[in-house]
Amino acid sequence: MKRSLQPRWNVSRWALTYPWLTISFWLAIAVAGLLALSSLKYALFPEVTFPVVILQATAPLESVEATESLLTNPLEAPLKDLAQANLYSSTYTGQTVITVAFDAGRTLDQATQEVEQALEKIQLPSTAKLKVLPFNLNESAAVTYAIQAEGQTIEGLRDKVQSQILPLLEKIPGVLRVNLLGDGGFRDKTDRTGVNPPTLTRYNGQDVLAVQVIKQARANTLEVVNRVEQQMAQLQQQWPDLQLIEAETQAHYIQEATTATLEALAGAIVLAILVIFPFLRSWRATLISAIAIPLSLLGTFIVMAALGLNLETLTLLALALVIGIVVDDAIVDVENIARHIEAGLAPKQAALLATEEIGLAVSATTLSIVAVFLPIAFMGGTLGQFFKPFAITVSAAVIFSLLVARTLSPVLAVFWLRPSPQAHPSRFQLPLDRITQAYQSCLAWSLRHCWRVVVFAVLSLVLGLALIPLIPQGFIPTLDRGEFNVVFQSAQPRRLAPTQSNPSPTSTTPNSGAFDWIETLAVSPEAFLLRRSRRIAEQLEPVVLADPNVASVFTVAGGQGNPLKGNLYVQLKADRPQSTAMVQTQLRERLPTIPKVTTSVENILFVQTGDDTPLKLAFTGPDLTQLQALGQTLKSKVEAVPGLLQVKITSDQSSSEAIEHFQGQRAIYLSANLAPGYALGELTQQVTALATPLLPPGVNLELQGDSARLGLVLAEFGVTLLLSLGLMVGILLWLFQRPLEPLVIALSLPLAIVGAMLGLLFTQSDFGMISLIGLIFLLGLLDKNAVLLIDYANQRQAQGLPLDQALLESGRVRLRPIVMTTASTILGMLPLALGWGAGAELRQPMAIAIMGGLTTSSLLSLVVVPVLYSLLQAHWPSSGTQTK
Repeated sequence: MKRSLQPRWNVSRWALTYPWLTISFWLAIAVAGLLALSSLKYALFPEVTFPVVILQATAPLESVEATESLLTNPLEAPLKDLAQANLYSSTYTGQTVITVAFDAGRTLDQATQEVEQALEKIQLPSTAKLKVLPFNLNESAAVTYAIQAEGQTIEGLRDKVQSQILPLLEKIPGVLRVNLLGDGGFRDKTDRTGVNPPTLTRYNGQDVLAVQVIKQARANTLEVVNRVEQQMAQLQQQWPDLQLIEAETQAHYIQEATTATLEALAGAIVLAILVIFPFLRSWRATLISAIAIPLSLLGTFIVMAALGLNLETLTLLALALVIGIVVDDAIVDVENIARHIEAGLAPKQAALLATEEIGLAVSATTLSIVAVFLPIAFMGGTLGQFFKPFAITVSAAVIFSLLVARTLSPVLAVFWLRPSPQAHPSRFQLPLDRITQAYQSCLAWSLRHCWRVVVFAVLSLVLGLALIPLIPQGFIPTLDRGEFNVVFQSAQPRRLAPTQSNPSPTSTTPNSGAFDWIETLAVSPEAFLLRRSRRIAEQLEPVVLADPNVASVFTVAGGQGNPLKGNLYVQLKADRPQSTAMVQTQLRERLPTIPKVTTSVENILFVQTGDDTPLKLAFTGPDLTQLQALGQTLKSKVEAVPGLLQVKITSDQSSSEAIEHFQGQRAIYLSANLAPGYALGELTQQVTALATPLLPPGVNLELQGDSARLGLVLAEFGVTLLLSLGLMVGILLWLFQRPLEPLVIALSLPLAIVGAMLGLLFTQSDFGMISLIGLIFLLGLLDKNAVLLIDYANQRQAQGLPLDQALLESGRVRLRPIVMTTASTILGMLPLALGWGAGAELRQPMAIAIMGGLTTSSLLSLVVVPVLYSLLQAHWPSSGTQTK
């Protein structure tokens, strides 16, 4: 083969020529990296924006059908053509609310502009009023405080909070606005100051006022919450008679999750270093390899700071996963230098020869990893937006690890490594020698029986593919956050429709409930409905608070301007004996059934996308009565499906049968939560199978929420996988300058499937977005062993050795670095795979898939790669090896 590229990649020769310049360069990187680290912010997930634009239109119309015809349909007609956007609407008498939900990737300004341009030529009734409201889901509540004081009423507290507390909080950097919540149920209908929209709030069963701090879209949640907590602590000292209670925030979970990931990262570093010493048997060689880890991370921090990335779950996970790769590059270089020094060469001569031998292999594997993740970093869609920081972090870390291994490691090896005196073999060396001998015998047999090995490799691939249907399929793992919501919604009274004025006493029939109209004489319709919601909350709260796992319950009725809807935010105790899922299951059984009220126990959303339940289906068609009958029929069938909880349809939630639309067509929605231990993909297939035979002509079925995203992720993953493979093969072709070696490497990649699938199956981890990224990550890891074996065999062939002997010697020489790098990578991922700490459910599937795939691929590639190379080179055109 042509080896003209080999000297070009030996940047080590330059580093060894100017050793102090090399050391100075990396000292500068270390200092800059520490400064960059101090500027990075902590977050839970990447800031992926799903732009939402809400249209609110009103007109004095007398029926919901007239409103649909004159308001909803004209507004939706031009909006249906918007690309990558879903269109939802709810139509009431005289009012329509349309939600345009765009896919990730657009800015909110771009989305709003598209909507406004589409509406330029619409014609509405002359009395109609239209509002266009951009809604950024990242502008979320950072923290909410409940406020109460003994002996003071809600009305008495309101003025003090509004005039003295809100202005202080609004001045805090990163705060977009501060909402005053909680007095909507007590104001009379003429009092509209201070609160928009009207709400009612309770904390642990008591009526309270609440201040809700909304952060700016780009503001960091932890920073905002810390500043608010400091301000509230000062106010508490100033006003000891007030009780300022932190009622709701995600900041604590963010802190716990990032701390747990940092601990896993530290554990990965320690384990990766510990595995090196028994192989190298030199603390100096171990130290040289270990130095690559902090330097590579510090260099990565510079890139992260320059690109505005955060230290969030996925970027920290990326850093933890690449620890094995980072130390691998240094191990391969240092191990090769140490081997030549042990053979009697002077340190500098050994470093020059060893780095030239290994340069192509190390460069090829590192650049292949970058090639694998480039498609993720630059592709569109939810997958690309969500994992772009992950891909950038991995790519930056492995590039810096390559630079450290090719420059600093050889320089330090020249300064520190010396031939060790002959001594008795260590306890670790003896079993390693036996393993080497056994491997040599196995490889020699395999080279004589090539086709048997090929058949065995194909069977392992078939087994891996056959296991895929047995593995649970999910979108994103459910996190044990220690917090969740209990959502309730009551039916709307017909006499309090949005455009209807308050009823008079003379219009009330005896059966309608005399107290209803009596209350409405003194308060607004919103306040009346909020009081109804409070009575519902008063029935739910004692059941939730009676659970010994529950620490607090914060109730908000009237959120998002809907007085019929309420939410109980449940915070569990840190030292609870039961998981969040177990507590949720118990509460679902204990919550009372309230007439004309639907309740649902729901997880905190993984990413704020506007959806409420993981499984959601939409049925669209022209006949609303037909759709409702279909929904009721399907609901009765779906309720019998094991694993689905709280199945509901939209027609259950409103006695006025408001008309729902999806993508411009009349629609009803069926939604459900998942029981612990059940996979979304399998349940979605079951529900779809039940629904499809029931569909009458003209009615369509559309997946919504996570059910739809799971299919999109699988499709995007397929495209990404093909692009990754193409780029990786392209780099290998460029480096090896012929297709034989890339072909062998590509054929060896499927050897990881069986191990990855077995790992997911045994641990019952979801085969979803997280584990799929783990499989893509595997692609970059797997070619390392193959390149190491093939590259050295080519070198020995160029020196005159026959093919089989070159492959046998390559196996003997490269076994130790392959075992070292595999062991360090697997042990480095062990803290992630064990599933300790907050957010472990997110880290675990990826680590398990990588550990399982790396184990089987390393064992199989040590035999299969030489066999494939022997078979293909024997039949390759002009197979004679070309020397330099």
